[in-house]
Amino acid sequence: MKSSISNIAGWCRCAILSVIIAGGTASAVEMPTLFTAEVPLDTEAEDPRAEAYAAALVEILEKVSGTDVAGDPELVEELFPNPASYVMQFRPGADESLWVSFDGEAIERTLRSAGLTFWGAERPLTLVWLAVDWGQGTREIVGSDDPDRTQDESRSINRNRLLRERMLEIAEKRGLPIVFPMLDITDLQSVSFADIWGEFDEPILDASKRYDANSVLIGRIRPSSSRQSRWTYHFGGTDRSYRGAPELVMARVADLLAAEFAVGGNAPVDAVVLNVSGIVSVEAYGTVQSILNEVALIESFAVTAVSGDTVSYRVDVRGGGERLRRALRFNGLVEQETVDPMQESIEFYYSP
Repeated sequence: MKSSISNIAGWCRCAILSVIIAGGTASAVEMPTLFTAEVPLDTEAEDPRAEAYAAALVEILEKVSGTDVAGDPELVEELFPNPASYVMQFRPGADESLWVSFDGEAIERTLRSAGLTFWGAERPLTLVWLAVDWGQGTREIVGSDDPDRTQDESRSINRNRLLRERMLEIAEKRGLPIVFPMLDITDLQSVSFADIWGEFDEPILDASKRYDANSVLIGRIRPSSSRQSRWTYHFGGTDRSYRGAPELVMARVADLLAAEFAVGGNAPVDAVVLNVSGIVSVEAYGTVQSILNEVALIESFAVTAVSGDTVSYRVDVRGGGERLRRALRFNGLVEQETVDPMQESIEFYYSP
């Protein structure tokens, strides 16, 4: 039974301050290591710590602003002439390295003031299904952990673990949260090696729903072959095909997601009217508030009206209404088709 207007308005007033600062939803993952890096420390350099700071900053910039910035030494020097001024903490790492933590807010301000893009800590989660044909009849799916094996199968365990760690390291370099399937009974009853290798993606996508991932990357690798690895990436209701090494594919995925969610400092801020229906409880209201609070494109938002199960918002968003639509669809809200083409508001529906 839907709440009345007065009831919804009442709990809106009571909940708005607490919910607007609430934590995340299942739609995104916070990257706690986005502004930390561990780099080699050259003890024979003229200023070992300064060189390490500079190298660590480049790694951070690759995560938050992409290779266009990180790969341009002159631009980095111009924007960050003194990397040490952005350092918050540092400590010795393993094997003559230095662990460095930077002030993320200060880096964001510098990038945005220069009109450059910035991608924040809340990032989409990608589930990776990876089928590997090792040759001589050995075919496996790489899971989140290694199953119990006999001693004779230890080589396979090591190969899978190294491949999984390689993928995780590549993703970490670009600031992408990825997970591998558990490959428990539920997974293995739903997905086979043949499904992945044969590019029968429908059962794989169905099996992926239990992981609450935002996108699914499916890879097919034959290390002993000269043929390039095949990948399919499912994101935002569309799929893309790639060929090549994991490094290349992860870079393309990172560039694609950054184009969707990174915010340019010079992007204009537009005021958009957003109506969200289906809000029939405090929990639903809180979830929608959290979603809006996490969308990096949104500079600010406020409730302007409540009518039945519909809450109206004034949203100040960088990049305009179309980017807002894509971001909200990605975060789980359902866009409604408007009957009136002249209607200026954006209409969405919340479905738990």
